[in-house]
Amino acid sequence: MRRFTLPRDIYYGKDSLEVLKTLKGKKAIIVIGGGSMKRFGFVDKVLKYLEEANIETKLFENVEPDPSVETVMKGAQAMIEFQPDWIIAMGGGSPIDAAKAMWAFYEYPEVTFNDLIIPFNFPNLRTKAKFLAIPSTSGTATEVTAFAVITDYAKGIKYPMADFNITPDIAVVDPSLAETMPKHLTAYTGMDALTHAIEAYVSTLHSPFTDPLAIKAIQIVNSDLVKSFDGNMESRELMHYGQCLAGMAFSNALLGIVHSMAHKTGAAFSTGHITHGLANAMYLPYVIKYNAKEPETAVRYAEIAASIGINGTTEEAVNVLCSKIVEFNNYMNIPNTLKEFGIVEDEFKAKIAEISKNAIADACTGSNPRAIDTATMEKLFTCIYYGTEVEF
Repeated sequence: MRRFTLPRDIYYGKDSLEVLKTLKGKKAIIVIGGGSMKRFGFVDKVLKYLEEANIETKLFENVEPDPSVETVMKGAQAMIEFQPDWIIAMGGGSPIDAAKAMWAFYEYPEVTFNDLIIPFNFPNLRTKAKFLAIPSTSGTATEVTAFAVITDYAKGIKYPMADFNITPDIAVVDPSLAETMPKHLTAYTGMDALTHAIEAYVSTLHSPFTDPLAIKAIQIVNSDLVKSFDGNMESRELMHYGQCLAGMAFSNALLGIVHSMAHKTGAAFSTGHITHGLANAMYLPYVIKYNAKEPETAVRYAEIAASIGINGTTEEAVNVLCSKIVEFNNYMNIPNTLKEFGIVEDEFKAKIAEISKNAIADACTGSNPRAIDTATMEKLFTCIYYGTEVEF
């Protein structure tokens, strides 16, 4: 038996934030990041609408990019003290992901972080609060997914949490918030969305319910990402919807080793954090070539290619699809190798065995369409470091 889960309601379009006026409840805690939502006036709008709904509010601010276990625990404590019946998370993927984890600790203070990083091991939520998500970036789609990513900085590891319990009750996909994204964030989140859709389409758990969502998301990214990057706000709006479609697909089909690798390298090197969407963009062409050694998976990639006008033999279609991704990266100033990104060779060699082991253990590895072991993962990372061909 399979399952397909989405939020109860998705509100979208300009001014869809106004739906907050209609919420029924007594208290709402609003979880936000570093301040951009305040600067652009969106927090004031949310507070005004909730006041009209006669809901008392409290802000939990300063969730960092790639939220930490410590931030999650602080937020959960704030919720325990305030006792909200709505958790409203607003901003990029980080505050929304953090709020999902806070939610579990709020409702079940006795649960441990190690309990929650076991896939599909969350307790039943909604005993105290419902969850509403408002994304400001066009990539993570965490507003419609059963996932959250929390970082243990002491270990240098990002942990993906997966459970249908943390799929939000309501998603508000208002493109006005996405208009504020700077160019580099537009690039990284857009490539994150593309990776979500491609990995969902070839996942071992893809289905007739997820395939159309993934393909439509890929078509939107293909036609609108570069225009969105260049400042076209109509394309920015379409990308905001496209990434949401990709999220619906991967939340139900799951992902693959592009994400496993990105999760385990993001905080691993001393030379600086590798932003998640940037890592996905870098790794995606190499993983496609690795997975495409499986004939059935190569056909799936060729179907993706055909959906955006790339024809030819299966092998030709896969190669052109990879070239297209590299073209996106080049246009949007995303490096195509870890060496180009700036990772020091000696540190890469010293750490890659442990990183590869961690990537194999990641929750996303199990649904990758081609099996992989630690030694092969290390070879794949080495190709990505130097920019060499994937021949295995």
